[in-house]
Amino acid sequence: MNENRKVPKRIASAVLNSLKGGVVPRIGLPYITVGRKNEIAALLHDVDIIEEGGASFRFIVGRYGSGKSFLLQTIRNYVMDRGFIVADADLSPERRLSGTRGQGLATYRELIGNLSTKTRPEGGALTLVLDRWISAVQSEAAAETGLSLADPALAAEVDKKILKVTASLNELVHGFEFARLISAYYHAYLSGDDDTKAKVIRWFRGEYTLKREAREDLGVSILITDDDWYDYLKLFAVFFRLAGYAGMMIMVDELVNIYKIPNSITRQYNYEKILTMYNDTLQGKARYLGIIMGCTPQALEDRRKGIYSYEALKSRLSEGKFSRPGARDLLAPVIRLDPLTAEEMLVLCGKLSAIHAGLYGYEPTLTDTDLAGFIRLEYERIGADTNITPREVIRDFIELLDILWQNPGTTIEGLLGSDDFTFAASEAISGEAEEDFAEFTI
Repeated sequence: MNENRKVPKRIASAVLNSLKGGVVPRIGLPYITVGRKNEIAALLHDVDIIEEGGASFRFIVGRYGSGKSFLLQTIRNYVMDRGFIVADADLSPERRLSGTRGQGLATYRELIGNLSTKTRPEGGALTLVLDRWISAVQSEAAAETGLSLADPALAAEVDKKILKVTASLNELVHGFEFARLISAYYHAYLSGDDDTKAKVIRWFRGEYTLKREAREDLGVSILITDDDWYDYLKLFAVFFRLAGYAGMMIMVDELVNIYKIPNSITRQYNYEKILTMYNDTLQGKARYLGIIMGCTPQALEDRRKGIYSYEALKSRLSEGKFSRPGARDLLAPVIRLDPLTAEEMLVLCGKLSAIHAGLYGYEPTLTDTDLAGFIRLEYERIGADTNITPREVIRDFIELLDILWQNPGTTIEGLLGSDDFTFAASEAISGEAEEDFAEFTI
């Protein structure tokens, strides 16, 4: 079961520390991937469609611990490698899709703030994207005309190319103002006017609150608001394509926070926003745009408060008569994640054992029999079939590896047979599942 690939220590440390802390690692995912091949293949089929000018919308549905966050992170990394720009956000009481106190705009700001590319995976990539695009246009114009970058005559040629891009945005909703601001950013870039560049970025981030201020600073009389923020994401998707990227992928997790909204009218407004986004992508009103949302089965299926309480969405998203665990229709809008099996956990523990050994410089001592005994003990406890989560198993296993490494005289048999381990694990099984932990599996 030892992993043959050598894992760099920086990545190994990040993977083990993240998993032990209960969160999904941002790097190193290829070293610990097991299962979920069909789900990944279905989502990557969407990526091909987006890259050709289409759009897609998917719900990733699974109970806490089934692996929504891990799957989203895996797709995020993959599409960035394919040349996509990714924007991700978790919903919360302060961040919704629609709200009366700016909660929808707060989600937009989070998405724009988290814009990521392959070279800027940590987010904050908007300024980098704009600057690189302008630089690329300048280089292209110089190559076509034979003019040097310092030649004043080159500016006119670059202007023509910029105008061609902005003109193609004018036909979209709010496209004229968007294109005008893109042009303003270009001219500020050209003249070294960092103040104007910062103001344009501020507007794109949705940080202007007064029309008067935006008009005085930039000459535009509109603001991005709770009602129309999604229209600007569609504009960004088209612009990013024109700027040389493959497309844009938006990932929104924790839809359960909409389900938890106590006011039914507010919930319905949020579900109406989901319906608008869903219809846009399926009807061809959005281009070069993918949307993936993560939620729990209850947040989807509850007829009183969940997504299914909104009849227009229920009729579009309900499963057919033939779908069942082990035989899901992965081409449907909803991808349901089944729990990670004991066999898949066994493979994962083998990978983690090898990563741990490589990080701390020792030869792996755990045998396949040892790993199987650990997994058997975890999965045979009372209630494990419904309550055990990969997060708990992984945390236990990494702790086990840490103790064995730090205490050479300790054996795995002694640790697994101790009353402390049995009691602590059974307490974790019997307790209520946490609602805010990061899911793990793939």
